[in-house]
Amino acid sequence: MKPSKTREQSSMNTSRQVDAYSIGWDVGGWNCDRNAKSRDAIVILNENLGIVGMPWRGNLRETINKSSTSQDWVSQLFGLCKSSLTHNNFEVTLAIDTPLGFSTEFQSLITSRMAQSIVGRSDTNQYLYRRAERLLFERHKKPLSAIKDMIGSQATKGMHVLAKFARNVQSCGVWSDSGRNLIAIEAYPASCKESRLIKALLNGIKLPATNEDIRDAAICAVVAHIFRTNRGKLWSPSNEIPTNEGWIWLPKDAFAT
Repeated sequence: MKPSKTREQSSMNTSRQVDAYSIGWDVGGWNCDRNAKSRDAIVILNENLGIVGMPWRGNLRETINKSSTSQDWVSQLFGLCKSSLTHNNFEVTLAIDTPLGFSTEFQSLITSRMAQSIVGRSDTNQYLYRRAERLLFERHKKPLSAIKDMIGSQATKGMHVLAKFARNVQSCGVWSDSGRNLIAIEAYPASCKESRLIKALLNGIKLPATNEDIRDAAICAVVAHIFRTNRGKLWSPSNEIPTNEGWIWLPKDAFAT
């Protein structure tokens, strides 16, 4: 009887197996297939920071359109990267390189015609930059504005994916699907490149391509991995950050210099 019980327990443990993946998405515009220099790029990492399949670069618009659920979406990403999900018991953390929100002041301006009494210079302009982005300026980083820097197409693409596949707000800057198979966050590779943590983890990943979009997607995937395994290493939002604006997850040591 004991061997039979052991086999039964082993079967139960196998059925409960959960595979965890970290996906980085460097976002291109809605029509980025017309732009040879900037397109969507996807890198998928397993729990050991090994590349799953191979990095992919192109336009995700049609993939987004034909996916109806978060599981469909993730499966399509695996397919593009020449791999497949072996079962439905998975957890994916997706780090997206584009603004995933607009400032509260800008939202109020366009929905309620509520104007700010004072509008600051560029890097303190509440219409152009979210609170997280204004904090980055204070820390000598230079984030892009979804409104002023011509990345509105990318921003709406990223926010569309959240609205379609990860609508639940777990906390500020963290979105999930209803089944909790998919967690989505915002990353910003340009501000990660001084991080020793990112460099160390990235050096262990053998990227088969050196395209900048692929490299940025790989950085995003590393941020997703850190978020899942050691979130304390990342700069987290304080209570002053409006939840509807989202947050940019960066390693704390990105500000060391």
